[in-house]
Order: sequence, then C-alpha cells, then structure tokens
Amino acid sequence: MALRGSHLVALAILAGIGGWMLTGELIEGGQADADKQTIAEREAAKTAQAFRVRFTEVNPTERPASLTVRGRTEASASVTVRAETGGNISAINFTKGQMVKKGDLLCSIDQGVRMTELARVEATLTQAQADYDATKSLVDRGFATKTKLRGLRSALDAAKAAVAQAQQDIGRTDIVATSSGQLMEPFAEAGDNLAPGGVCATLMQMDPMLFTGQVPEREIGAISEGMDVSVSLVSGGNASGTIRYISPAADAQTRTFEVEVALDNADSRLRDGMTSTATIPLPPISAYRLRTNWLTLNDAGQVGVRTVQSDNTVAFVPVTILTQEADGVWVRGLEPGTRVITLGQNYVAAGEAVDPVAEEEATPSERASSEASS
Repeated sequence: MALRGSHLVALAILAGIGGWMLTGELIEGGQADADKQTIAEREAAKTAQAFRVRFTEVNPTERPASLTVRGRTEASASVTVRAETGGNISAINFTKGQMVKKGDLLCSIDQGVRMTELARVEATLTQAQADYDATKSLVDRGFATKTKLRGLRSALDAAKAAVAQAQQDIGRTDIVATSSGQLMEPFAEAGDNLAPGGVCATLMQMDPMLFTGQVPEREIGAISEGMDVSVSLVSGGNASGTIRYISPAADAQTRTFEVEVALDNADSRLRDGMTSTATIPLPPISAYRLRTNWLTLNDAGQVGVRTVQSDNTVAFVPVTILTQEADGVWVRGLEPGTRVITLGQNYVAAGEAVDPVAEEEATPSERASSEASS
C-alpha cells in the first residue's frame, strides 16, 4: 500500500514529539534552545529548594488556674434520736421534712403507771423522813441509840433515790431533739411501742451542707484546708464555701483523695444528694496559649509542636496540655521565644531544612488560607 503525503507529514510530527519527550528539549526552527532546562533539571531544582513554612514566636503568659471536682452535696451529719425509756408513743409533734431546733419536743411516751409509782415512792420518802426525824429527836435526848438512827438514815436516802429515779423516768417520756436539723425517715408513729433505745426520729443536719468529691493524686498537692470553693449545682444554683477536710489517705482503687467543702445553708436551699461541680481557684501558672491546629503528633504518638530552630531546621517539641478552650489550648513544655510552625507543620520532619516566614510577614491571602485551615 503506497504512503500518501499526509501520512508522511504525520509520521514526521510524531517523531519530533517523541524526540522532545525523550530529551526534554524544545526544538524551535530545527535547533534546541541552549537556555531551556530539561524536565529532570527543573524537578531537581524543586527538590533542592527548602519547603516554605509559616511560624510565630510564642512566649509564656500568666494563666488563671483552677481545679474542677465533680461530686455531690451531703448533709453534714445524720443524728438518730432514741428513746431512753420504753412505752407506747402517745403523741408525735413533728411532720416529715420539718426543720426543728435543739430541745424541741418530738415524741411523747405514755406515762402509764409512772405517776402511780412516783406517788408510791414519794409516800415512802415521807414516811422515811418522819421516822428519821422522830428517832433523831430521841437520840438527842438520850432515849435512842445512834445505831438505829444510822439505819433510818440509810432508808431515807434510799427513798430519796427512788423518788429521783421515778421523776427522771417520767421526764424521759418527753423525747426532745438533741440537735437542730430536718426530720427524715426513719421515725416512729403514734401508737408504736418503743423499747429503750428505739428510734423516735432521724435528724439531718443541713447547715452547713457539705460538698464531697474526689481529687486525683496528681492534683492533691495544689489544695489545702481553708481554700475558697465555688460549687455549681445541677439544678442551676450556686454556692460558696471552704475546704474543711482532705483525706490523709488515697482510695486504693481510684487513687483519689476525698475532699469535703462546707457550704452555708442557713436558708435551707441546698438539698442532700445533689450532683454538683466544685471549682477551686489556684495560683496562676506560666503557660503557653496555642491554636489547636498548631498541634501535631510525632512517630511515637506524642502530642507536640514542630518548631523552627536557629539554623532553620525543624524540631519536634512535646507539650503537656493543661486545659482546652473553645479557641485554643494552654500547654507547657516550651521555652520563651520558641518559633512554632503554624502552617506546613504536617509536611516537614524533624531535621529538615525549611524556608521560614513569620506570621507578620505573610501576605493577606496566606493569612486567609491559614485561618480557613484552622
């Protein structure tokens, strides 16, 4: 089959393109331009050029510090008011949840035969006193012996003791509050028969109210008794108080220390068992504030930042995150004046030479790109 002229032209064009692709030379007018670089030369030049990164110099600032402890409210004490004598309860002088003061009458026990017994021992005392007085008069006149008088004296003392005991037993039929507090279950009902030691009522001491929580062992050294504390309740209320107790020993399972905070509850607005969060202000600490997107990980999985050293090489510096906020994190572990890479840190490795550009020298478009990435 004969080749046409158009076929020959096409073959010539293909041969020229193939030669250019192999040599990297652009042939113009049948000759190569000596000033043009080959593709391989241009790629080598790009590889030799340092990667450009953005950095900012960071310095420490005073950061307000606080310790957050989660826990719950708790009554400062639970007091059980018990009967000192037995009998049927004739009256209950309280209602569930009522606030009472120390000395208020709570339960009354039926006096029963106690008044009869008191009358009997009082009569015995009267007779014993009369016998003693008469015999003493005879002894004074020499008509009776002192031995008999001593026997009557013993009988008189026994009668007085019996009267005192009967009166005391009658007094115990009125059971009064041994402390101030709020009446809670368990408590007795009218008609119940109480033995000595039986429960009349239970008092919850609500002022002061306590907040109890657990503090990790790594934080326990930062707090002490007497420190001011702010407590936020799950119901939305707030209260303030001071640390009154720190456990001297850690919990064996959780390695935490129990802390008690005394809260003023004179108005009884705080209730027992409410989920709460305590905030303990601590002395300010020196820390570095960074944007979250400046952080990265090294091959070992450590959190840190990549920095630019004085010789414009990259270094990885691990940091400890103290707290995280909506627009950044507070960390420690850096040195004043550290040049932290803020853009491009994920494309360079430790020891690599870079072309650093300070944040303040970046163009408006570069800043916009950086903010968009964050």
